[in-house]
Amino acid sequence: MKMEMQLKGLDDVLATLKALPPEIVSKKGGPVKNALRRGARQLRDAAEANLREVIARDGGQSTGLLEKNLIASRGKPLSSGKGERYLVRVKRKAYPGRNPERDGKVPTVRKSAQLLEWGSSQQQATPWLRPAVSQHGAAVIETIRTDLLKRIDSTVKRIAKNGGGR
Repeated sequence: MKMEMQLKGLDDVLATLKALPPEIVSKKGGPVKNALRRGARQLRDAAEANLREVIARDGGQSTGLLEKNLIASRGKPLSSGKGERYLVRVKRKAYPGRNPERDGKVPTVRKSAQLLEWGSSQQQATPWLRPAVSQHGAAVIETIRTDLLKRIDSTVKRIAKNGGGR
């Protein structure tokens, strides 16, 4: 289960980032990583609310394990080695009390999330992540943009105050 959201149209922000000293921007992700993390958490929270609604819609009972394993995490660098990635994903965790030797293939929370989102031949799809992206994507992008600009301004002021970062 993979969905990607790419930010485009932030040329002025990228130009400002490129103008900053690389040791400030690229150390451990810098302001870009932090802004993306904030946006990913916002999207995760929206997806979590949708997930609760989908489970409750048909009178279903939730153990809460799926919600607890819905996370926003930093992704591996892109193949080009440039850029930052944050993911909203479900951890692969087995449901407790299931023994693979006795029960065969043990169901995981990730598989449950996939079945809810995409359905199967025996279960109708009840999407929860895709609607979160379509409903809240623009707000998430705006959050990332404003947070990134705020962090860049703060970094520029800190560099200027310290005499160019030396």
